[in-house]
Amino acid sequence: MAETKKKSLLMKQKPMRQVLLALTPLMLASIYFYGWKALAVLVLVNAAGFLSEYIFSRVYNTKVTEAVFVTNVLFALSLPPTIPLWIPVIGIVFGVVFGKMAFGGFGRNVFNPALTGRAFIYVSFGAQMTASSAWVLPPAGAAGALGRWQADAVSSATPLVNLADGGSESLLKLFLGNIPGSFGETSALLILIGGIYLMVRKTASWRIIVAGTAAYLVTQLIFWLAKAGGAYDPLSGLLSGSLLYGMIFMATDPISSSQTTDLGRVLYGVLIGVLTALIRTFSVWPEGITFSILLANMFAPLLNYLIQEGKARKKTRMATAAAGNDGPDAGGTGKP
Repeated sequence: MAETKKKSLLMKQKPMRQVLLALTPLMLASIYFYGWKALAVLVLVNAAGFLSEYIFSRVYNTKVTEAVFVTNVLFALSLPPTIPLWIPVIGIVFGVVFGKMAFGGFGRNVFNPALTGRAFIYVSFGAQMTASSAWVLPPAGAAGALGRWQADAVSSATPLVNLADGGSESLLKLFLGNIPGSFGETSALLILIGGIYLMVRKTASWRIIVAGTAAYLVTQLIFWLAKAGGAYDPLSGLLSGSLLYGMIFMATDPISSSQTTDLGRVLYGVLIGVLTALIRTFSVWPEGITFSILLANMFAPLLNYLIQEGKARKKTRMATAAAGNDGPDAGGTGKP
């Protein structure tokens, strides 16, 4: 008697594996820059996130999606290196449950689950997420923080805080990533490599990335030239913090972003870029990409609807005009 083939618990999703591959250099860099604690956070977050989706998938009678591992890794890499291990667990459980499974699971969520979890712990545990003691400067030397639990050189501020206070940062260091920051958000070089790979494979929309980045640079340039608020030069702002990370890996989420039309993708990206510049310049938060993407997620369905309705109305008008031109009275009385 032939053995019954065992059903898999996991729904395979090739695009999600491509995103994980693009994130692999950032995962390795997080361990190199900040020590083995980065690996511990990744393991704990993946275990807690998988278990959260597994429990709900049993209720919904569905499979766990590979997308949950993308959510887990994106969330883990967005955290500060000194974060207590229990906070990431709380954050990812909240993100998966309330950002995804409460809506019905994969394909139904309105908000990006990783950012939902991050926003929750950001407002709930502000001291651990934003205080100067939350950030560490990666050790100098070829070995980095390898062999250590955590890099122990405490930094007074992240580059964004320093820029907002009127300071300056080395563009080379910002580009390479040897700066204080979140686990996977410091190296613009590695983020861009992953982004180029995803755009070439057409896993991430280049229109969202390019439109959002350009909108940020233009808006930030206007604020900087006008000396508005705590505005700093747009290039330093682009390479600092999580803007590139969020724009490439978070804003392009195929479920919570505007993906119906090319125009929708461009407008969605522009909205994120402008909101990020506004939040960074005029709010008390040095970052801004988390809240700008969540706000854009909220308006993405309306944006899709308006564009589709506009196209439908245009098509109807063109059909009506064509019918009028081809009617019995077109060009004459219609009489023989």
